[in-house]
Amino acid sequence: MGTGPYRTQVPPPPSGPPVWDGPPPVEANPVEPGLLDQIRALPGRMSIRWRLTLTYGGLVFFAGALLLLVVYVLVGQAIAAGWPTKIIVPSSLPLEYYDAYRDWYAQQQAAVIAATRGELLRRSLLALLGVGILALVIGYFVADRALRPVKKMTATARKLSGTSLAHERIDLQGPDDELKEMADTFDEMLTRLNTAFDAQRRFVDNASHELRTPLAINRTVLEVALSDPHASEDLQVLGRTLLGTNARNERLIEGLLLLARSERELSVRKPVDVQEVATTAVEQLASFAAEHDVTVEHDLHHAPATGDPVLLERCVSNLVENGIKHNSGAFGKVWVRTGMVDGAAVVQVANTGQHVPAYEVDAIFEPFRRLNADRVDSAKGAGLGLSIVRAIVRAHGGTVTAVPRDGGGLVVTVRLQGAGALAGTTLSAR
Repeated sequence: MGTGPYRTQVPPPPSGPPVWDGPPPVEANPVEPGLLDQIRALPGRMSIRWRLTLTYGGLVFFAGALLLLVVYVLVGQAIAAGWPTKIIVPSSLPLEYYDAYRDWYAQQQAAVIAATRGELLRRSLLALLGVGILALVIGYFVADRALRPVKKMTATARKLSGTSLAHERIDLQGPDDELKEMADTFDEMLTRLNTAFDAQRRFVDNASHELRTPLAINRTVLEVALSDPHASEDLQVLGRTLLGTNARNERLIEGLLLLARSERELSVRKPVDVQEVATTAVEQLASFAAEHDVTVEHDLHHAPATGDPVLLERCVSNLVENGIKHNSGAFGKVWVRTGMVDGAAVVQVANTGQHVPAYEVDAIFEPFRRLNADRVDSAKGAGLGLSIVRAIVRAHGGTVTAVPRDGGGLVVTVRLQGAGALAGTTLSAR
């Protein structure tokens, strides 16, 4: 079973406990697509292999139909050309019946031509149908063989990671055609990407050292100055102000470096129970919530996933901390839930607070964006919390969504790829 006081709350919070993924979308006057629209959309739903197969089969069928038409015409002309032109009239036939006999002879010729053409058309259509089906089967395998270089490129791209980018290449062998040119271009692009990633890693590592060291020295100097019992009151006020500014700069740099690291590919992947991650985050932020008169309520169930435990803990901590910071007034609340929904590990954090317009929800995930505040207003942070959350979730192959909460505040839902069910109760979407 899960842990937390949710199930004992009757009645629920002012607008009810947050539901998984927020309210369902509402479509105004949905229009059912017609048959013509479905036919037009069909090519966009077919794979390139099937489109090539149908193209090969269609070309063979068209060529066969054209050949059948030519043979149909030529057979009639050949019979007419080979038909005897000299009419042998029986000697016993009266002369007055000669014209009638000649007409009958011409009718026999036309009947033979029509019968031969009809029989040829019926047999040829059956043969054309068989050849068309055979062309589709052969075309499928021909398309598969033609797409093998593309499949090799796709497999190489899927295997690429930050560690294998330096040596993994397609290296397509074969004639200098369009596919080899595309593969070589892709290899050159991988080389440029590897150079760019190396430069970024070096920059982050150097920035981590060069930016932290001066701030750490400033903090130490200020703390030593404030510890001097003979320091004047003005000096102590100035020292505390500078120490607060220094602490804010340290948090900003930590956030920027963490954001840069989160946008890389994960270097650590191992089984993680999101329930334990959320429990640790809630416990660590308990004192912070008490300082802001915010109650953190939780309903935590097993939610196995695969990823970096440190980054996932920072992700949940940022969500909970963000919910605590942006509560308005005393006696605010933050709700934290974890569980399995449709095979995905889900974390949901909701909070009371000021009303969040729906059109502002997507913007708050951008770096340095704050609700109803410019960049000068930094009392509640640097505006990197939700940006770091989104970067971490994307690095884990998950999704993060947010919807305004009825009565004020925000409902943020994180979905991660599950790692198999664990013992315990699995929540269902409601």
